[in-house]
Amino acid sequence: MEAGDDTIAAIATPPGRGGIGIVRVSGPATALIAKNLLASVPAPRVAVYRDFCDADGKPIDSGIALYFPAPNTFTGENVLELQGHGGPVVMDLLLARTLELGARQARPGEFSQRAFLNGKMDLAQAEAVADLIDSATATAARGAQRSLSGDFSQEVRSLSRQVAELRAFVEAAIDFPEEEIDFLADKTLLERLQALSEKLTKTLSATRQGVLLQEGLRVVIAGQPNVGKSSLLNALSGSDTAIVTHLPGTTRDLLREQIHLDGLPLHIIDTAGLRDTDDLVEQHGIYRARGAIAEADIVLLVVDASLGVTEIDRVLLAELDSARKCVVVRNKIDLAGESATILQGKFGSEVALSAKLGLGIELLRDCLKQQVGYEQGDEGSFTARRRHLDALRRAEQHIAVAYQCIQGARAGELMAEDLRAAQQSLGEITGEFSNEDLLDLVFSEFCIGK
Repeated sequence: MEAGDDTIAAIATPPGRGGIGIVRVSGPATALIAKNLLASVPAPRVAVYRDFCDADGKPIDSGIALYFPAPNTFTGENVLELQGHGGPVVMDLLLARTLELGARQARPGEFSQRAFLNGKMDLAQAEAVADLIDSATATAARGAQRSLSGDFSQEVRSLSRQVAELRAFVEAAIDFPEEEIDFLADKTLLERLQALSEKLTKTLSATRQGVLLQEGLRVVIAGQPNVGKSSLLNALSGSDTAIVTHLPGTTRDLLREQIHLDGLPLHIIDTAGLRDTDDLVEQHGIYRARGAIAEADIVLLVVDASLGVTEIDRVLLAELDSARKCVVVRNKIDLAGESATILQGKFGSEVALSAKLGLGIELLRDCLKQQVGYEQGDEGSFTARRRHLDALRRAEQHIAVAYQCIQGARAGELMAEDLRAAQQSLGEITGEFSNEDLLDLVFSEFCIGK
């Protein structure tokens, strides 16, 4: 893909009323638009107060205008920012005037897309722009800023350079077959491959943390009626989100609450009690509950501590696929005479607590972090996407196969191919190797005006 040769414009501030609204323009016609709209092109990077005029020279609004000439701009093109009053009608009139003067409405993320295509940032950094805007916690925001500044990209490029150096050595050995046996038998090559594999593993671990910071953790509370699911939601969120009664079937739909756990965003969903019922509304609630369970990262299966895991609970545990993490929550320990604790039971991790009294809630929080390997603190953390994880895993697999090639059959050609594939997988993260469909998918998730 290449950056467009047309000029784009968009409202860069959120919809609605506000003290200030911003219209952003980028492209080759920016200076001409500025001249017609402001009577003259402002001096570069100097904030000036101007009237923003319509075709008849009458003011639409007045405010601050900033002109940034290429190439030292966010997009790498001429950029104009108009900071006026943030009323929706005023903003729409101002945007319409820029379109009248030759710009077109920008697509979602098109300013960031042009920055990527013009070499102002790589693809991982461009994605970090959206991550910073969408950050749900302060830790996630700081992680997104690190990704935007290039920390994650530098890590990936370092890996790619190491792969490229190994690939050059192997391909040189192939080009000079009389030296191939000695070269492929060199222990140094195996050691370098092993070191590369270890560094990939470390980067994968950090990237998993980055994905958690960016996407958060989807936690679904499930179980039979009257085991305390809604009380647990209230205890975790610290508010009376769900209605709690002694009557079974009180919760009939999905209740959602978003909190954060030491910087980790948690999307908690309370569900209808799982049981056989003739109530049509409750049946719909149970159907939605099973759908939420299927999409969960972690399922909290709540059971009555005095009854333990019943046959109905065992059926649910059997239905959860191996990729779905499950924690058994033994609730109502205050009635069962038990103490708050966390242990590894027959069905995996179990937490004994009292949602009503708040006993053991911190143990459950610790258990959730352990389940996904989340470490508290944001020192050196960065945000990442699932596609980054996928690319790193593929690179790791190719390096593992390359190691087997050299350790077993000493097949230099096969090893070189796996190293090439590993390098390409890493290049997909930063956009060195990308296709138009991927770029369209990435930038379509951005807000308009960014």
